[in-house]
Amino acid sequence: MTTFEGHKPLRPSWRCPACGILWPCSAAKLRLLGRYREDRPGLLAYLASLQEEAKADLTKLNPDTKLPDLAPRFVAWAESR
Repeated sequence: MTTFEGHKPLRPSWRCPACGILWPCSAAKLRLLGRYREDRPGLLAYLASLQEEAKADLTKLNPDTKLPDLAPRFVAWAESR
């Protein structure tokens, strides 16, 4: 069984080393929601900063490829509904 700690992003690919899928995976999202339970603006700011780091890393990995919009992956899922 994998702990939540194993669900941190593997850089520079920004994949989950435990799941192998794009980060944030479901386990990472649950961990982040729990950690920022009382601070949704703080969570959104944190995710936006990670989005910028991911954009820089992924651009270096794929300099000739236009990146997709990373906002749905990094920030939109955490916005209040």
